[in-house]
Amino acid sequence: VTLAVGVGGREHDYRAVDAPFANRFRRMDEQVAELRRLWSGAPPFEGADPVGPSPLQPGGPPIWAGAMGPKSLRRVARWADGVAGFSLAGDPDAVARGFEAADAAWQAEGRSERPRRVSGFWYALGEGARERLRRYAFDYLKIFGEPAARALANTLRVDSVEVFRDTVAEIAERGCDELVLVPTTTDPAELDRTVEALAHRGAR
Repeated sequence: VTLAVGVGGREHDYRAVDAPFANRFRRMDEQVAELRRLWSGAPPFEGADPVGPSPLQPGGPPIWAGAMGPKSLRRVARWADGVAGFSLAGDPDAVARGFEAADAAWQAEGRSERPRRVSGFWYALGEGARERLRRYAFDYLKIFGEPAARALANTLRVDSVEVFRDTVAEIAERGCDELVLVPTTTDPAELDRTVEALAHRGAR
């Protein structure tokens, strides 16, 4: 088991569960600390039994933080095992810069090991891929305003098998430990197209 945590930037997500948007970074730090405490076998409150079953992994599952900015990286470098970044457009150079920033934050915190480097991107394959990809991105991002959503959606580029394969390979070359592929459709055929695209290149 691996746990990925992040605060996100969509206030509506917080309103949907009646949670405050303010102080979300501090709350995440506190919640991670509480998870670590419970995983260590401490009871949730005095007089209670420990929460079970005990984690299979010593100390509990590794935690990846969805943090990309300098302040966030400095915070999560204190407690995270890795960073789960994301590039909307699958830009290998942007992904590499994120990894370098995370490595620097870990070093500044005095940690000897580097963070596990995880990233991902949106993509679409098959007929009508470009339109589908950009429509999905626009619908997801329009909460931040339609002009900004349209401008960002128009930067998305992973909409063909060739670009998809090259993007996967280039991100791997930049030191990515794990890549999360995020399709922009619920059509199960997209999984077949993805597997075929990766298998053709010999990627795993």
